[in-house]
Amino acid sequence: MAKVYEFLGTGFEDIEALIPLDIMRRGGVDFKLVSITGNKVVESSHGVKIEADLLFEEADLSDADLLMLPGGLPGADNLNAHEGLKKALVEQNEKGKLIGAICAAPLVLGGLGLVKGKRATCYPGFEKFLTGAEYTQELFTVDGNIITGEGPAATLPYAYKLLSILTNEETSRGIQDGMMFTHLMSK
Repeated sequence: MAKVYEFLGTGFEDIEALIPLDIMRRGGVDFKLVSITGNKVVESSHGVKIEADLLFEEADLSDADLLMLPGGLPGADNLNAHEGLKKALVEQNEKGKLIGAICAAPLVLGGLGLVKGKRATCYPGFEKFLTGAEYTQELFTVDGNIITGEGPAATLPYAYKLLSILTNEETSRGIQDGMMFTHLMSK
C-alpha cells in the first residue's frame, strides 16, 4: 500500500489539503496529515480547524512514497520556513521519490532547487519562485518525481493523477467515476 504524508502549516488552503486526502483514502492509500505547527490542530486559511494524524516530530518519513504540500497563504510560507520539512523534501528528492505541491506551495520546491530544469506549474504570480523551471500554466504538471498543481480548482485532477501514479489508472478512474468527476467533465 502506498504511503503519503501531507504537511499542514497554519493558513493552508482547505480544499488543497482535504481533497487529496479524501481521494487517496478512497483509493486505498495510507494517507497521513502531518502538522508542522507543534500542535495537532491546525487552522486553515479560512479558519477551519483540522486535526492532523501526526506531529512532524512524530513522523517517520523514511517509508514515504509521496510527500505533499498544499498551498494557501500563509500556509505555503509557513511550510517554507520549516527547516525539518525542507530537509525531508531534499532527502525525498535525492531518493527519486515523489513530491507534490500545489498553488503557492511550489515556492518551497523552487527555493530548494528541486524544480530546476523541470516543467512545473503553480498559482499564477508564484512562477517567479520556480527557480530554473519552465512554467507550464497547466492544471497539473508531472516531470519525473515532481508533480505540481495550479490552484484550488485544479485540486481534483491533480489528486486523481497522483492516485493513478501511486496505484494505477484503473483505481483512479473508478474513484473519478464514483465521485461523479467523469460525469462533470463530460458536460
